[in-house]
Amino acid sequence: MISAIKPRWDSHFGGILLVCVIAAAATFLSEHYGAPAMLFALLIGMAFHFLNSDPAFSPGLDFSAKTLLRVGVALLGLRLSIGDVESIGLGAVTAVGGFVIATLVCGAALSFQFGRRLAFGLLAGGSVAICGASAALAIASVLPPRSGREQDTLFVVIGVTALSTIAMIVYPVLFAALGMSDLESGFLIGATIHDVAQVVGAGYSISEEAGVIATFVKMVRVALLPVVMLLVMASFRGAQTQKLSLPWFLVLFIALAILANTVPVPQVITDAAGVLSRWCLVIAISALGVKTSLATILKVKPSYGIILLAETLFLLALAVAFVMGLGL
Repeated sequence: MISAIKPRWDSHFGGILLVCVIAAAATFLSEHYGAPAMLFALLIGMAFHFLNSDPAFSPGLDFSAKTLLRVGVALLGLRLSIGDVESIGLGAVTAVGGFVIATLVCGAALSFQFGRRLAFGLLAGGSVAICGASAALAIASVLPPRSGREQDTLFVVIGVTALSTIAMIVYPVLFAALGMSDLESGFLIGATIHDVAQVVGAGYSISEEAGVIATFVKMVRVALLPVVMLLVMASFRGAQTQKLSLPWFLVLFIALAILANTVPVPQVITDAAGVLSRWCLVIAISALGVKTSLATILKVKPSYGIILLAETLFLLALAVAFVMGLGL
């Protein structure tokens, strides 16, 4: 067994070591200068993008950006209390579902407006509404096969990743300028930013409370992915069929949240899980920074970019209007 693990560890070691060093540097700078560790991790990581394609680093970077991120998110379930959920309110949680549906409709409408197929509108709308690149890949897997589908999916993935990264930096500043509380900012970040990693980064750049709330709201959106995939499959004849399931980290997040609110969990375990979760997330954001290419972001086709940007702004406006109009 050890002999089987060793080659895998050797291939991952360089990338993991790199992002651990970046995460440690980001944490040091955060503690001494007061800026968010997640933001430092992203920016420092981007400076090392030239290592992303190096075979000595890429496996570890992929592992850190995906697996460690999901572990960190799942462990946040222990930090979620019934009080957190009650502070948002059932109405706000229900509204998140409404945001998802409205964004899908917006995507379909924009696709027709710009002469694109309905499939592209649902692909783009689903990626913005649910969880960015992951949703785009999942939705693409059930769309009917067509020439150019892979290219459409690629550009959507690039576009939502770019917009999500920008949102992670801009939204906390925007919500602070609008006078939003940590609770409101956390809700808005979880309801509007596309990818899970950027939601975590933006939320925790504001405060721990905002980070926990943002993660919970984001998990609500992620939980709707199978529903959206079913709707997409029902919209097309010849749609591909595949087994629909919830992501494992979402299931673990829910299980840990239930455990924390039904069984007395020793404080030492909760604290240890919190520290481990935080380091996993900072390391994951560091890896995300290394994997972020500004040159690739600039390759997005104008029409694709306009549709994705319009959907992003639509979702943002919808969520902000809800919070400012009805409150939490």
